[in-house]
Amino acid sequence: MNKLLLAGTTAVALTLSAGVAQAAGNLSIYHWFEYIPQELLDKFSKEHDVKVTMDTFDSNEAMLAALKAGKLGSYDVSVPGDYMVEIMAQEGMLDTFERSEMSNFGNIDPQWIDVGFDMGRKSSIPYQIGTTGFMVNRKAYKGDISSLSVLFDPPAELKGKINVLDSQGEVMALAAMYMGIPQCSTDRDQLKKLNAQLQKSKESWASFGSDIAKDVLVSGDATVGMIYNGFGAKARSENADLEYAYPKEGYVFWMDNVVLLKNAPNRDNAIKFMNFLLEPENAAAVTNYAQYISGVTGADKYFIDDVKNAPELNPPAGQKGAFIEACSQEVQKVYDTIWTNLKK
Repeated sequence: MNKLLLAGTTAVALTLSAGVAQAAGNLSIYHWFEYIPQELLDKFSKEHDVKVTMDTFDSNEAMLAALKAGKLGSYDVSVPGDYMVEIMAQEGMLDTFERSEMSNFGNIDPQWIDVGFDMGRKSSIPYQIGTTGFMVNRKAYKGDISSLSVLFDPPAELKGKINVLDSQGEVMALAAMYMGIPQCSTDRDQLKKLNAQLQKSKESWASFGSDIAKDVLVSGDATVGMIYNGFGAKARSENADLEYAYPKEGYVFWMDNVVLLKNAPNRDNAIKFMNFLLEPENAAAVTNYAQYISGVTGADKYFIDDVKNAPELNPPAGQKGAFIEACSQEVQKVYDTIWTNLKK
């Protein structure tokens, strides 16, 4: 697990001019891997005289499991995807804040304030926006890549050459899209068919891996790989033969968010950090590093050309993604069983 340790402690100082309570000390972050530049954390640490520690996770489900297993109360903020924010709220794992606590709250793009998973933004702020699909080495495979069949019913020449993200949400959602069934279906026949499809598809997959998703494509160890579009852009910069696909059945559209965790040991510093990330230049620093899109107004002024022009960040007209849905508890139990069996 990656850890970033930034120095800096000082006596408590309170100032209201910044719109947030100022309190020196510590900040503990639970964050996706390879997703935020060290320089930005250095900047926050220096500006606010705060010591920052960060642990990383590689899927929403891994993050949730760790927090449930006793880590809640150890971290101040985390970075769950849209559907996971809703699940965490239902589990009582999030704290709330007032808009007045963040001087930069008004920088949030208005379309991302009243979101279904956190209406009015009472526990979270938008972080980065992206898609999940798949990428293909076009030198090794020149066939049609316009369908999710490349992942779930691949031609013989691709079997055993596919890496799939170790992420229940993405895999289950894309499989449902491919089959043309609703996410979180309560129909037992549809759930049985979903399970059967995934078991069949697994026979063609070489590996499950989120942290290796980019590297196996760049190296050629995998010809096809499910991947986040930002990692896809980075992969293409290292191997020009790679192409990000936009399947006709759809792709996963997601928004990661910074949430204030329940029982955060350093709540004031958590609020400061969230406010810091809502400054357009800081939001753009994450985008320029991770190759996703920001939910902060004005951040685009600071985007580098690689971000502005990346095909992975600019889907063709008419192509639409879908958010992963938060299933009912009953359906989620079935999903968990399907996923556990798939990973055996």
